[in-house]
Amino acid sequence: MKKLYKSTQDRKLSGVLGGLSEVWNMDASMLRIVFAVLTVLLVGLPMVLIYVVAALILPDDKDVWE
Repeated sequence: MKKLYKSTQDRKLSGVLGGLSEVWNMDASMLRIVFAVLTVLLVGLPMVLIYVVAALILPDDKDVWE
């Protein structure tokens, strides 16, 4: 089972979506578009809060042991 982490290679802000894209084997750009659309549709606050919490609690990929 793959562990969730922040990417240090594929990051735009903190690397949360880059890490998710690596774990889910998904294109990071597509995941960023989906995130942006959901943020607009959900009036922003829930998605932004989820992103900030994930950025604070997820370890960087260099700190994860597999």
